[in-house]
Amino acid sequence: MIQLTRLNASPLAVNSDLIKFVEQAPDTVITLITGEKIVVRESAQEVLEKVVEFRRSVLQGMMLWWDNRAALLPIVKSDTRSSEER
Repeated sequence: MIQLTRLNASPLAVNSDLIKFVEQAPDTVITLITGEKIVVRESAQEVLEKVVEFRRSVLQGMMLWWDNRAALLPIVKSDTRSSEER
């Protein structure tokens, strides 16, 4: 979710996955995939930067999880005996 501001100064959180496109004409109008339109104070460039920042933070969290996945897995000891010894 990204934090934006409506024209009347009320804060608004928008699910960035639902954004279809953003227009600057002269106000910033965000069109969602549902067809709903939202007019916000931020410029189209600011909205784009917020979306990129949000997605980067999500991907960074996934990379941290991926890098630490070995710590989350149970340790399995391998049986080094030959098949004849078992």
